[in-house]
Amino acid sequence: MKTIQTAMLAVLAATAGHAGAHHAFTAEFDPEAPISLEGTVTRVEFINPHAWVHIEVTGEDGTATAWMIEGGTPNTLLRRGITPASLPIGTPIIVEGYQSRDRVCTPACKANGRDITFQDGTTVFMGSTGAGAPPPAAQ
Repeated sequence: MKTIQTAMLAVLAATAGHAGAHHAFTAEFDPEAPISLEGTVTRVEFINPHAWVHIEVTGEDGTATAWMIEGGTPNTLLRRGITPASLPIGTPIIVEGYQSRDRVCTPACKANGRDITFQDGTTVFMGSTGAGAPPPAAQ
């Protein structure tokens, strides 16, 4: 019996940090703050639990702002046709999504991506479903 309890504690300890790292959409992003960002890809991270697409957005005044856009899981994005190869550095994209609740832009502004539109007009849902995220738009 003691061996089973020790094994269960070891499993709980091993997974505790990982489970705490994941979050509900509304804990970090504001569904009442939709945002549209047009910029160029500067970096792509296909890491769990969410992929990140980094873009540089140039404002009307010429100022460049770095944005980190959270997407769904890497597997989900791959199934939808979004791969690191489809987002090479310098690719112009438009991302529709939701701004972070904290509005802090250090080291970059953050948003949750809902849809990504490529230069050829193709739009793909890149967001997460469930956990408080608004549902995908009808396509």
